[in-house]
Amino acid sequence: MKRLSLVVAAVAIVGAGNAEASEGIYDQYGYQSPNKYTRPATQAKTQPSKIFSFGTPPKASKMKAYSAQNGNMSGGARPSIAPTSPPKVNFHSGYGAGQIVIDQSARKLYYTVSSSKAYMYPIAVGKEGFKWTGTQKISKKVDWPDWRPPAEMRERKPNLPVSMTGGVYNPLGAKALYLGNTLYRIHGTNDPKSIGTAASSGCIRMYNGHVVHLSSMAGVGTTVHVVSRLPKTMASN
Repeated sequence: MKRLSLVVAAVAIVGAGNAEASEGIYDQYGYQSPNKYTRPATQAKTQPSKIFSFGTPPKASKMKAYSAQNGNMSGGARPSIAPTSPPKVNFHSGYGAGQIVIDQSARKLYYTVSSSKAYMYPIAVGKEGFKWTGTQKISKKVDWPDWRPPAEMRERKPNLPVSMTGGVYNPLGAKALYLGNTLYRIHGTNDPKSIGTAASSGCIRMYNGHVVHLSSMAGVGTTVHVVSRLPKTMASN
């Protein structure tokens, strides 16, 4: 019995180590941080750590583990993402409090907290040919949203799934704010390196921690203004 107890205890320790490896440590933007990763004591030093970077989609060979029939795919785990507050800046816009203003040229999203102050978030915007301007209202908010690429997108990229459930591999990230009845959303991302670039098909990408923070203030019905360029004097640190 004593020997059996020791075996059970050893199995429990190894299981805890594997749990630690799969859970990982998240940085302030809601992505796994390999440089902060601690190897479990039970893992051999010669065995490479299995660290998933949420900024890089898995290789095609790895995706088979998440695939399902009929072109549907699992997005993977749905960890809890803490809100991350961006800097608050001077913002003399005339839009009033409680509105979202998106400057595509500067690749910034502002959430106005007063007539003179706003939170300023870095974003990714639509690439050439996919930019748009106008005013919409947030119609719904979804945690870890499913992704269903439009038919025209799958025509351009035939390797895309028909659908993918929400999760860390899903390009919509931890949360999506849907804009009116359009296909456009303000959403998180599984590709944090794209923030600050023109990379999307018209949606507005944010860091996961930032979109969670924005969603805590911007409710359904919040007005969203998308403009090409704001005057340089409108926003300042």
